Amino acid sequence: MNAALLPFVPLYAAGAGLKNLAWNRGWLHPQRLRHPVVSIGNLSVGGAGKTPLVIRLAQLLAERGVAVDVLSRGYGRQSSHPERVNPEGSAQQFGDEPLLIAQAAGVPVFVGANRHAAGVLAEAQQSAPLLHLLDDGFQHRQLARDADIVVLHRSDFDSCLLPAGRLREPLSSLRRAQFIALRREDRDLEPELRRRGHPQPIWWMERRLEVSGPDRIVAFCAIARPDEFQAALRSQGSAVAVLRAWRDHHPYTNPDLAELIELRRQHEADAFVTTEKDLVRLSPEQRRTLETAAPLHAARLVVRIEGESALVDGLLALLSSPGSSAMP
Repeated sequence: MNAALLPFVPLYAAGAGLKNLAWNRGWLHPQRLRHPVVSIGNLSVGGAGKTPLVIRLAQLLAERGVAVDVLSRGYGRQSSHPERVNPEGSAQQFGDEPLLIAQAAGVPVFVGANRHAAGVLAEAQQSAPLLHLLDDGFQHRQLARDADIVVLHRSDFDSCLLPAGRLREPLSSLRRAQFIALRREDRDLEPELRRRGHPQPIWWMERRLEVSGPDRIVAFCAIARPDEFQAALRSQGSAVAVLRAWRDHHPYTNPDLAELIELRRQHEADAFVTTEKDLVRLSPEQRRTLETAAPLHAARLVVRIEGESALVDGLLALLSSPGSSAMP
């Protein structure tokens, strides 16, 4: 928490509260797509584990035979107009997270600053009835949704609102959600959630980092919580000689690569290891530059949900209930 910015928190809270009041009272009207929308979002700025959950849910729905796609803003992309993500494309064109989702989930992903327009494009390009997953959509109330899944991080319970803290909304905003997702190791937080008056079903996520390669490594990343990446690597037996972290979504430059190569030399490391999201942000030329010094590996973050089949049943039943967009 940045204590110097605490005086500005009430201003942010007032603005966020007025915006939500306008949506809640019907003064603002969301745009609706022809097919159901399920939002996967969070309360805080980055690092809650939302993207791996989007990937896993897309996989589970596709395995059920549901025609599913993902709608995303495409943070950091060079264009704002809607388009379909090419899995062979670049993070500069589509954004790092949409590109990773398209590669890992194997479902269509559409990006656009206007996510309703992205959804319209998705429905125009695909003939089968669809279910849209709205990536990072909890605060994007301009697009109507049929269900909200909110991913919580343990730190959300102790943080404060922006700009002093990391919260985009207070925990009381969870009343808009139909489901809450928490890490399996955070079961002790359930009583606190219930005490605060949130009875929604909880999706318990098991997260596992898969990494192969030499033990002594230079780890690097540009994600919201680099300390968790380092801890996960060490828990898998990797000897992290040094961790170099940049701000979330940082675009890598040639001086960055030179710094990493120098760190490998100084620490006599055997390889570089980064996250999948960082790997897609590196251009082919940048990857080759690093690989001239040492092998480059990506650590894959895999998410599984306890009782996956029953949870998907519950979600599909909710979407088929009266008042929801028609399910296929």
